[in-house]
Amino acid sequence: MPAAIQELGQQLYHSHHKYKESALRHRRFRHRDIVPLIERLQEQSAFEVQVAGHSVQGRSIYLIKAGTGKTKVMLWSQMHGDEPTATMALFDLLHFLNQTDELDSIRRHILEHLTLYIVPMLNPDGAEMYTRRNALGIDMNRDALRLQSPESELLKQLRDKLEPAFGFNLHDQSRYYTAGYTARPATISFLAPAYDHARNINTVRERAMRTIAGMDHVLQQFIPGQVAKFNDEHEPRAFGDNIQKWGTSVILVESGGQHGDPEKQHIRQLNFTAILSGLYLIAEEAYQSFGVDAYDRIPENQRHLYDLVLRHVRHTENGRDTILDIGINRLEVDAPNHLGFYHSSAVEEIGDMSVFHGYEELDAKGLTLVPGKVYEQPIDSLDELTDELGAELLRQGYTTIRVRHLPGVLPDPTSLPLNVTGIASIVNHQLALDESANFVLKDAQDQPRYAVLNGFLYDLQSDRPELFHGILH
Repeated sequence: MPAAIQELGQQLYHSHHKYKESALRHRRFRHRDIVPLIERLQEQSAFEVQVAGHSVQGRSIYLIKAGTGKTKVMLWSQMHGDEPTATMALFDLLHFLNQTDELDSIRRHILEHLTLYIVPMLNPDGAEMYTRRNALGIDMNRDALRLQSPESELLKQLRDKLEPAFGFNLHDQSRYYTAGYTARPATISFLAPAYDHARNINTVRERAMRTIAGMDHVLQQFIPGQVAKFNDEHEPRAFGDNIQKWGTSVILVESGGQHGDPEKQHIRQLNFTAILSGLYLIAEEAYQSFGVDAYDRIPENQRHLYDLVLRHVRHTENGRDTILDIGINRLEVDAPNHLGFYHSSAVEEIGDMSVFHGYEELDAKGLTLVPGKVYEQPIDSLDELTDELGAELLRQGYTTIRVRHLPGVLPDPTSLPLNVTGIASIVNHQLALDESANFVLKDAQDQPRYAVLNGFLYDLQSDRPELFHGILH
């Protein structure tokens, strides 16, 4: 079976583009974006769609049923509103189940042997705000015992009413995790949650472990060395741990980070491939071909990644020269009026970072870090701040410019080639923990060689990178 499931994974992975829901193109979609997609499913005989409950703010929470098999599987996504990657993959999966093509034998086998119950967005209020918690401020994944949220109560009711044999608990995780102690991001992480503090393994948990081992076997073809698992310390308030205890084999899937995939569209493809492969393993009961030892060999998540690491850079402070590594992260900030997000950088580590890694790294040996300067001559308006002016000022060591007349409606920061501030603002770009990253790296001739603007690295001898912007102070 291991070879057969690998081949199936290849078929699913390479055919994903045919089933991709085109209405979901980025991560920050909302409940209103998926409602028309679900309403269209109601017109398809392959699905039964119902409003299973409502959120704190009254948004509908949908349950979609597919298949007629004896084995029940429940899949729920976006328990946390800012974790939408698997939600996209579930809509792709629904497209897959509703088509006819060369993969008919796969979908027919799944639908004949399994009955699927899919909750694509469990926390629509959190999705509206793009935040982890629901409208009560409760982390639903710590509400499995008290059930104070209507969404939590609904999940418990569905589990108890349906009594699924398997459950797919679908989440996103930080992009800063690595697969073990390597430099590779944990692009997908798994867990068969423990149902007690002793981390015992009964038949229910063992089935989840074996299925995860099979899913990992599939994914290694596409992201070798980039699959990890969470530490299985028992969390008595969490849904995964409790649903495992209540008799459903829980497969936790977490979508992490990957180079060059900020909107997680490739990770969406990996979710589609892994989930469908897992369903096929369950339909065939072929998870028994994979051992618990294979699950145990999956490396654990380690938080060892940064967005940018500068290595061996010289820095002078209080008359003392030091050689430092600097770890910088770019944090997503909600833009006003729900216009997406922009980045705001922070220095999160200074010192010896030899055990850490970066999505982007620069060996700055021989270079000296100096704070970015504020341009002495203010400009009248943002119209004067062209890309050409920004590039020229960066080459002179400036990272911030003052503007006399800032508009009432501030622009998208991603369009800014420099940091922008008003006339009276006090700006300090000294190197310090938890402060923004705005530096210039000078060579031995005291000439600027690189600029770090709002945490983004700019080679001053090359073109402006595609992902790069200043920030409004």
